[in-house]
Amino acid sequence: MAKAFKQRDWNESKTNDAWSIFKIMGEFVQGFETLQRIGPCISIYGSARMKEDSPVYNASRAVGRALAERGYGVITGGGPGVMEAGNRGAHDMGGTSVGLNIELPFEQHNNPYIDRDKSIDFDYFFVRKVMFVKYSQGFVVMPGGFGTLDELFEALTLVQTKKVDPVPIMLYDSSFWAGLMDWIRKTLWEDYRTISEHDPELLHLVDSPEEVVKVLDDYYAKSLLRPNF
Repeated sequence: MAKAFKQRDWNESKTNDAWSIFKIMGEFVQGFETLQRIGPCISIYGSARMKEDSPVYNASRAVGRALAERGYGVITGGGPGVMEAGNRGAHDMGGTSVGLNIELPFEQHNNPYIDRDKSIDFDYFFVRKVMFVKYSQGFVVMPGGFGTLDELFEALTLVQTKKVDPVPIMLYDSSFWAGLMDWIRKTLWEDYRTISEHDPELLHLVDSPEEVVKVLDDYYAKSLLRPNF
């Protein structure tokens, strides 16, 4: 009897999985239709837990301003903390401010600095990640936690494996990221050879909005900006 009950639950879950394809397709369509007209944008990743009076929040806002001044739009995860600060900086300068929000059991809610026609809500992390990568011409990764690391390594892996066109990936605040960079260079490359020698060069350490803009300007000095795929 118990075995039959488990089999029924399994069959029902597979049926639900099949129907979820339509919801996933709907999120892709909404994302593509909304974002295909936004122009060159840079994604800002970072912790949702940074308060308005924190140095990281203020730095993220300054980065958003600098990007908007240079003509780039800003894409964030749409929530509070670093995301709010990045959108706020772009909003300060009248720049394009995009928010790709996702429902979470805590922390996440739409911040008020996203352009009204460029705020999208997602249920699926993987659909949201596609939008970040497809419509970003660079990534600024502020201090953050597990989610920030997940987003960083998603972008890094796609660039490393040439699944997307190469774009600048910047780690903001060298004191925060120094340990990770040391581990990548020594443990991954020197000790275990699990990456290639030049893979660490895919990451740029920066400490100011001016450095962010310089990395982008240098990178795209002879390139045309376009979506990644």
